[in-house]
Amino acid sequence: MMTDEEFLRIAGYMKQRYGIDLGQKKVIMNGRLENHIKSGGWSSFHAFMNDLEKDSSGKLEKELVNLLTTNHTYFMREFEHFEFFKNIVLPELRQKAQSTKDLRIWCGAASTGEEPYMIAMVLKDFFGLESSSWDTKVLATDVSTKVLQQAVAGIYNEEQLKNIPDQWKRHFFHKSSDGMYEVKDELKQEVIFRQFNLMSPFPFKKRMHTIFLRNVMIYFDENTKNELLQKVYDYLEPGGYLFIGMTETLDRAQVPFELVQPSIFRKQGV
Repeated sequence: MMTDEEFLRIAGYMKQRYGIDLGQKKVIMNGRLENHIKSGGWSSFHAFMNDLEKDSSGKLEKELVNLLTTNHTYFMREFEHFEFFKNIVLPELRQKAQSTKDLRIWCGAASTGEEPYMIAMVLKDFFGLESSSWDTKVLATDVSTKVLQQAVAGIYNEEQLKNIPDQWKRHFFHKSSDGMYEVKDELKQEVIFRQFNLMSPFPFKKRMHTIFLRNVMIYFDENTKNELLQKVYDYLEPGGYLFIGMTETLDRAQVPFELVQPSIFRKQGV
């Protein structure tokens, strides 16, 4: 069983490196790491952390992050966001970016890929025959390399796709003989998956038009959350939109977003 000292050491490491607050999650942390520590031959959690801190390859750190980050997502989650994106945001952007035809959309907690593929499907559906003349690629990032591997593979079962409209299922997925569905290459090439820690400096050369940062800030304390939101605000185009999870909140006294409707915010300007 993990000691309090070991728990505080790992929680402190995750907080400092990734902004993730695991302060009340000792039982969960122990459950997720115990078998890994035993099967890896470490005598204690401290021994594992000692090796991790000396490991210049970053492999052990990756393993720790993959084990401790929760990834729960599904197609059509919080579908109202996609409706708003299609009916309000995209008509505005089509007008605004008419001369460059370059849309910059970032999904900052991509998990196993359902959300960024959903965004890509909405974009394809909206632009239709015009799609080929617009750059609508979605940047999709996550801190966990494990879930990104699944996202890149783009293979889902029938249950995971049950809420998707049939025409989208036919158009964007290929059903294999074992009953699994794989995202077609046409859609896969619309999403760029990258590993990225939200606590790192943002590497974007240009500001984003829309940022989806849904159901990830629940793992951060208020300070970390406000610092992240300020960075997000700075990297949004004036008039750009931010979508957060429907159960999440944003302190507008700290970050100057305009509330459009619950969980949808906008940066001032045109």
